[in-house]
Amino acid sequence: MKIYHPEISAKGKKFAIVQSRFNSLVTDKLLDGARECLLKHGAADDDIEVFKVPGSFEIPQVAQILVKSKRYDAIICLGAVIRGETPHFDYIAGEVTRGIGALSRASEIPVVFGIITADDLNQALERAGGKQGNKGYEAAYTALEMLSIIEKAK
Repeated sequence: MKIYHPEISAKGKKFAIVQSRFNSLVTDKLLDGARECLLKHGAADDDIEVFKVPGSFEIPQVAQILVKSKRYDAIICLGAVIRGETPHFDYIAGEVTRGIGALSRASEIPVVFGIITADDLNQALERAGGKQGNKGYEAAYTALEMLSIIEKAK
């Protein structure tokens, strides 16, 4: 039996990050974490492009356009959907999840889900660099791991 352990490297790869501007207090921290991970693993700053969209709902559409452009080795989607007093949270969280999931399955490059869903701002901040780590960093690391696995699988 062969077991494959991915080699984690961002060197020579191009990355697109799609970041929601809504809840920027959280998403800016996610972006910082994602950039930190990519740079730490060898990405050049010029090989990271950030596309800021109005909200999380718009992330899948822009990510799809970026996949079709064939300019990037991986797309990292970052957003924060925080529960409010209406069912709006459920609709947005569901559609963003479905959109990114469908795009990820249809794409030959990694399209990574870095969307925080939280009951309140404090929970979101805990996942954006607080006690629970930085989900932006984790999303970027997932992109690197998936890049390695996909390259091996081809």
